Amino acid sequence: MRIHHTKHHAGYAAKMNAAIKKAGLNPKSAKALLREASKYSATLINNAGGYVNHKLFWKSMSPNGGGTPTGEIKELISRDFGSFDAFKEKFGTAAKTHFGSGWAWLVIDDNTLKVVNTDNQDNPIMDTLKPEIKGHPVLCLDVWEHAYYLKYQNRRAEYVDAFWNIVNWENVNKKLAKYK
Repeated sequence: MRIHHTKHHAGYAAKMNAAIKKAGLNPKSAKALLREASKYSATLINNAGGYVNHKLFWKSMSPNGGGTPTGEIKELISRDFGSFDAFKEKFGTAAKTHFGSGWAWLVIDDNTLKVVNTDNQDNPIMDTLKPEIKGHPVLCLDVWEHAYYLKYQNRRAEYVDAFWNIVNWENVNKKLAKYK
């Protein structure tokens, strides 16, 4: 994970900042760029997506995480998926079966949780995505090979299963509170 953070994530930040400078922009935030992705170059949006997605990815994990969710996210998972196990199955399947590079997301949209996938560095807040993919991200899992290859080689399923041991439910609840 150290290489992932210091090389991949840092690279997205540097390339995003260079693309912002080259375009002469002064955005409010990287998220603001993604919300209006259709207005900007692929280079800028790919790197802004990589930066924003990884920021949430790091916050989606904690060495003290894992276990079952608590608080409002627990209630909404039960309401929208039937049970925590049903949610884990849906999210896990989305992450394990995503073809190629991308992300698995838990988003809230119109006060309803849903699991979605995006390709490459796309993010569910982008204005260029289909409506069924859109929402406010509260949890994400990076399923690019660089996220797991050094430890898990080609065993993405093992990586996804291990994720449940470190999910930061406290942060998920904080993100959820922002969008309710």
